[in-house]
Amino acid sequence: MNSSKHTELANHAWSVADLLRGDYKQSDYGKVILPFTVLRRLECVLGPTRQKVAETAALHESQEIDGDYFLRKASGHSFYNKSALTLKMIAADPQNAAKNLQVYVGSFSENATEVLDKYEFAQQIKKLDSANLLYQVIGKFTDLDLRPEVVSNHNMGYIFEELIRRFAEQSNETAGEHFTPREVIRLMVNLLIAPDGDALSLPGVVRTVMDPACGTGGMLSAAEEHIKALNPDATVEVYGQELNPESWAICRSDLMIKGQDPENIAFGNSFSDDGHARERFDYLLANPPFGVEWKKVKEDVEYEHTNLGDSGRFGAGLPRINDGSLLFLQHMISKMKPVDAKGGGGSRIAIVFNGSPLFTGAAGSGESEIRRWILENDWLEAIVALPDQLFYNTGISTYFWILTNRKDAQHKGKVVLLDARDQWVKMRKSLGDKRKELGDGSGGKPNHIGDITRLYGDAVAAAANAEHPMHGKVKVFDNTAFGYQRITVERPLKLRFELTEETLAAVGASKAIQKLPNASALVDAFKAMEGPRSWATKSEAWVALKGAAVAAGTTWPTGAPFSKALREAVGVRDPGGEVQRVKGQPEPDAESRDYENVPLGQDVEEYLKREVHPYVADAWIDHTKTKVGYEIPFTRHFYVYEAPRPLAEIDTELKELEAEIQALLGEVTE
Repeated sequence: MNSSKHTELANHAWSVADLLRGDYKQSDYGKVILPFTVLRRLECVLGPTRQKVAETAALHESQEIDGDYFLRKASGHSFYNKSALTLKMIAADPQNAAKNLQVYVGSFSENATEVLDKYEFAQQIKKLDSANLLYQVIGKFTDLDLRPEVVSNHNMGYIFEELIRRFAEQSNETAGEHFTPREVIRLMVNLLIAPDGDALSLPGVVRTVMDPACGTGGMLSAAEEHIKALNPDATVEVYGQELNPESWAICRSDLMIKGQDPENIAFGNSFSDDGHARERFDYLLANPPFGVEWKKVKEDVEYEHTNLGDSGRFGAGLPRINDGSLLFLQHMISKMKPVDAKGGGGSRIAIVFNGSPLFTGAAGSGESEIRRWILENDWLEAIVALPDQLFYNTGISTYFWILTNRKDAQHKGKVVLLDARDQWVKMRKSLGDKRKELGDGSGGKPNHIGDITRLYGDAVAAAANAEHPMHGKVKVFDNTAFGYQRITVERPLKLRFELTEETLAAVGASKAIQKLPNASALVDAFKAMEGPRSWATKSEAWVALKGAAVAAGTTWPTGAPFSKALREAVGVRDPGGEVQRVKGQPEPDAESRDYENVPLGQDVEEYLKREVHPYVADAWIDHTKTKVGYEIPFTRHFYVYEAPRPLAEIDTELKELEAEIQALLGEVTE
């Protein structure tokens, strides 16, 4: 089926909105149209075996036997409907439409009714009936031909996702939380599975695939199709979890139709209610929402981080509360299969991120610690930069992260960076923020998906060969290349001491001095001082100030708090001033403190001598504050300097534009 056909079918379903207008808010159209689309699809799938199921149901009811097994067998699917009714029959009897539809829906097997319950379908039936719209809506859907021979499961996914995108636009929601462009999924699955082509072609191969933010199941379907294309006899079991009830219901119904186990799709939040807690999978892939906070599950996540540590999912670290992307990645890593002693087992992961997880967070932060954990365990195989304007709800640049715990020999200890940002064609018609797409070689388009996949497989060789035509688009680094030591560079505190109106005011305002019983007398004594009121050293200043206090008939306070407060008030920073010391060692100046990132493996003292001492000879490193951090500055590694245009050329262009504007203005005034 071409794209125009599934758009036509989506338009047909969407036309029901014309009936709902006035009785429903635009943001609620989906509560009607989506479940009826699912219901119509289920009916069309069960059509060929409807009579056989009805006969089987009648037989077992007469014998008072629970015939669930036999009903499934009669339907040829993992679900069935025992009713003799159809949507067309129900629409033909407007007076009894609500009662008959409830009977019809109640006759589905439990796994199908659970899907419709997530839409709160019974409430919608009641609301539509009270508005005298129910039979009209049903009638609309009886004209929608969704038989499997007309609309494949793959294209049914397109229809569902097109409807979701439209509803998301109507309610100002983010469509990207629900699904991913199919051509992006195809590339993602290629990169995830391509290295395993030989293993997947073996007879009797069984593979499990999991998506912890599965939406309508597009990624799971694509992965299954890809594996089946490599080996039609392969057994592929798909698993997922989804928080959005409508998307969950669509994904679950999709699995039922395909003969997969719908129980494999868990409902709920993957962080607080892991639906596959003890499972491990061969392949994991996800497109988690970008920049979505995890405040709602903060308590659960922090409890697991603190109390389970490395034996839980989030032991490596916690990202900032406004972006849970790296929590998804940790969750997926926890579900990798272990590698056995012979090198078998293991898993591969593909996840879509924006740029933030590459570099957000300084050394010691949750994000940096998560990156450090991944790289030091040698799990990150590659990062692929994609074009911007590729997704429906955002125009920003995105990246694939590919991870595995069974790297081949050429990838061990290394990370591939692949720049595919220029691999796109402009769409004829934008969809939300999506204005670009990856070509697949069809319809005269370039085959970006194939080209990127081939370059990924040849990445190490391409990076090493300067003659390779795509050499500039791929780079290979050691894991340690992304690590750095964040050192704290201290400089000595240098002060001169003086009494001025400003420093005297500071003395009087000091809380530590205000607490003294003779605070006023001290301030008055300092104000009355005659002679020099500036000193090069602290000892000279203290002798003079103490003398003034004694001369005024008041005492000189003892103790560190007073001395510190007085120094803060009358001490003035001066590059040529006295170095302040603590226990004989220079006291660091907090205001002059600086930080430097030194690549891992470099001697920090040598770095200090080379990079800092030529400018600040008395600086030193506080080694107790050194932290190790990791970041992946992708853009920096592919930056190509472009010389600015000559000024003469710019000047000529401005003059040409000015002349053009003058000519246009002349036409207006004529």
